[in-house]
Amino acid sequence: QVRLVESGGGLAQAGGSLRLSCAASGGTFSISAMGWFRQAPGKERELVGTISWIGGSTAYSDSVKGRFTISRNNAANTLYLQMNSLKPDDTAVYYCAARRSMGSGPFGYDYWGQGTQVTVSS
Repeated sequence: QVRLVESGGGLAQAGGSLRLSCAASGGTFSISAMGWFRQAPGKERELVGTISWIGGSTAYSDSVKGRFTISRNNAANTLYLQMNSLKPDDTAVYYCAARRSMGSGPFGYDYWGQGTQVTVSS
């Protein structure tokens, strides 16, 4: 069972930056990919981006491409989300998630963190 704990959320001004971290523990050998998702008030949860755990290849949603960067430190079992040029529309609860090679659950991800709030003021 993989446990995920996010940190680093908070308040930022438009145009500013924040860095989120996600520490994974327990059964991390089974992880094939990880991702960041977000859910704004009154909206459905959406994908921000993903990263393969071994090769490190990334993919991003169009709304964050060029502004957000996902990276990971395999030795530390930690996932990061560097968010630059923040916009008020980026305000949401951000979740990290992990999946096995045959993932199930929402968006095909098996394990989810508790989420961390990001608020961007204009």
